[in-house]
Amino acid sequence: MSNWPYTEEELDRYFKSPEARHGLRSNGNGRTGPPRRGIAGYFHRRFRDTRKAQAAMALSAIAGLLLAVTLFLSFYTVLIWDELPSLQQLENPHFQLASVAYTADGRELARYARQNRTWVAFEDISPHVINALIATEDHRFYENWGIDLFRTVVSVAKTLLGDRQGGSTISQQLARNLYNEQIGRRVTIERKLKEMITAIELERRYTKREILEMYLNTVEFGYNAYGIEAAARTFYGTSPMELDPLQSATLIGMLKGTTIYNPVTRPENARQRRNVVLRLMVEHGHLSEDYYLAHRDEPVGARYHSAAITNSLAPHFARYVGERVEAWARQHGHDLYTDGLVIYTTLDARLQELATQAVLTQMEGLQAVVDYEWSRPSGYSLGLDVEPYLAKKGTFEPFAHFWSSQKELVDQFIRETPRFAALRRSGLGPAAALDSLRRNRAFMDSLKTNKTRLEAGLVALDPRTGHVKAWVGGRKMEEDWNDHVAQTRRQPGSTFKPFVYTAAIHNGWSPYYTLPDSTFEYVDAAGNVWSPKNTGGSTGEMMTLRQGLARSLNTITARLMLEIGPPEVAFFARRMGIKSPLDEVPALALGTSDVTLLELTAAYGTLANGGLYHEPVVITRIEDRNGNVLFEAEPAPQEALSEATAYTMVDMLRAVIQEGTGIRIRTQFGLGEYDLAGKTGTTQNSADGWFVLMHPELVTGAWVGFNDRRIAFRSNYWGQGAHNALFLVGDFFRRATRAGDLVSKTRFPAPEEFGLPVPQPERHRDRDRISW
Repeated sequence: MSNWPYTEEELDRYFKSPEARHGLRSNGNGRTGPPRRGIAGYFHRRFRDTRKAQAAMALSAIAGLLLAVTLFLSFYTVLIWDELPSLQQLENPHFQLASVAYTADGRELARYARQNRTWVAFEDISPHVINALIATEDHRFYENWGIDLFRTVVSVAKTLLGDRQGGSTISQQLARNLYNEQIGRRVTIERKLKEMITAIELERRYTKREILEMYLNTVEFGYNAYGIEAAARTFYGTSPMELDPLQSATLIGMLKGTTIYNPVTRPENARQRRNVVLRLMVEHGHLSEDYYLAHRDEPVGARYHSAAITNSLAPHFARYVGERVEAWARQHGHDLYTDGLVIYTTLDARLQELATQAVLTQMEGLQAVVDYEWSRPSGYSLGLDVEPYLAKKGTFEPFAHFWSSQKELVDQFIRETPRFAALRRSGLGPAAALDSLRRNRAFMDSLKTNKTRLEAGLVALDPRTGHVKAWVGGRKMEEDWNDHVAQTRRQPGSTFKPFVYTAAIHNGWSPYYTLPDSTFEYVDAAGNVWSPKNTGGSTGEMMTLRQGLARSLNTITARLMLEIGPPEVAFFARRMGIKSPLDEVPALALGTSDVTLLELTAAYGTLANGGLYHEPVVITRIEDRNGNVLFEAEPAPQEALSEATAYTMVDMLRAVIQEGTGIRIRTQFGLGEYDLAGKTGTTQNSADGWFVLMHPELVTGAWVGFNDRRIAFRSNYWGQGAHNALFLVGDFFRRATRAGDLVSKTRFPAPEEFGLPVPQPERHRDRDRISW
């Protein structure tokens, strides 16, 4: 202290003074300023120089640090440059887009995708969605250039303090969504740097609208819904343009966590998060305070709309379309599940809904009948009205009698199951495995339900074009994936008979040519005996071909087959549309070769179309994501028959509806004012019931039966196509006619319109054939 110019008393006095406490002096006019002289001035100058030195040092340190960071980042950027998205990837980002199929009247039918995403343009997105996104994720979006430095610094600071924050702009999030493989999602400086550089590059190449459009088409919302279009349809069953402020805020709020803020499974969480988004929209001027206060307590109102094919308007048809497009796409260098193809189909949504209603309604009644049949012991009495059995449904155990009386067959069912095979692999012997499963009540109930479920198929097409208008492949796809329209092949029974008569008419037989209605035996070259019989017995009388077809007499058809020959009948069946293999044996006349319902119905369409066969058409056009046409169906009808032959057969099949086995179409379903023709069919032991109905504008076929042929209707009455499959077609056609504009009263041409003579029954009772 010897060099110090002040005594301790002076220093003590100074430090106790106001000037020392404030480091200021009075300048005489009521204001203060830095002290100039004496002890105060000394300390002021000393501290001032020290602060300047410290500030200079700090600035130098910061500048050095920034320079070091800049050099490090520049060097690091060079190192990772090859890992960033290439110029080609930046300018042509690849998106997996769902291919979407539509009905002929514009309804969405199905989506085929690994990622359910359909691209939607910026102008087709609700402004509420845009506002909610910007307010929530990046409110300075229009001012920044891909990076928000202030937000980034704040995010880093809060993260270092333990409050992890996201500081990514919309462009940065888009970069991560688009180039996840190159950028990754790990929380590292490297990832953040890649994200920032890519965001800047995106901003250089795209407008703000384009960035928003890409962002909203790439984000994931859960349930395999990618992009705002899929999200709007998945959660609200609407388009992106129709989303209101509440719906928009709910969906944008999900981006913080698709599971925790799922509006279907966690509606309260979603509501609270939605309100946060609404509050931000108010703060940034996108919504009024009044709107927020009025709607903040409303529920989110979301409901899951599955894009699964089982939820389609026509699930079996949609799967059939998908399989055909997938095969076409492989041949032409496309991918059904990622290329965003637009597929236009022939299905009529209104007719499809009516067909589905008809099948479900009628099958419920028929299932009740079958359940009741098989719950009764032998010798029971069964009436012919469905309603009593619907009323009794649930008061008896379905198939109880069958299950107790057919032990050997039931054991065979058990041995055919995967559960039995699994027990055998585990080391159990056959008897032990069988006994174990027989004692398993849940397993046996499941087996009964599966085996005794009555199934059905119905398809309707326009015979003039071959366009399929309705397709019901089964009762419920989630219960049975078998498609009973195009996949399942079964014996068509008497619905095959028109091919025999068509071959005869084409070769000169008259509709009034007669044959005896009596049983006979035919022995082939191998010694096999064939003796066809009628379900209701034979009359022994002479019957015309027209009568034989109308009454579905096996004896008349079989005799005619022997006169024409199986190869000729098979030839005409193939020309008319039957694609399945046909055994060229006499029994073919009675429908012993398996066919699909689709090909059978299309073959009847050949008759309804005046002899021109159209292969069934399900797809009219395929476009790429940009609207370029890749495929367009080109009608190529094939002349299978002459008009005279075709319409003569239609006229003969009119008799089936007027007086024959299909008369219930007129009497029960009240369709007598329409010009209709058709044919019923029943297979041996009532295993399959068929019916095909022809109208000039719509040909409809139906099949009813069990997936396992070893189970069938128990009574001959209910096992006939006239009393099961006919109900489905009749109900559907009645609904279609009541709809107004779906079916007109157009009539088929009469044979005489083609210059053919009007056959006289008394003129053609001999075996001379008529030359048309």
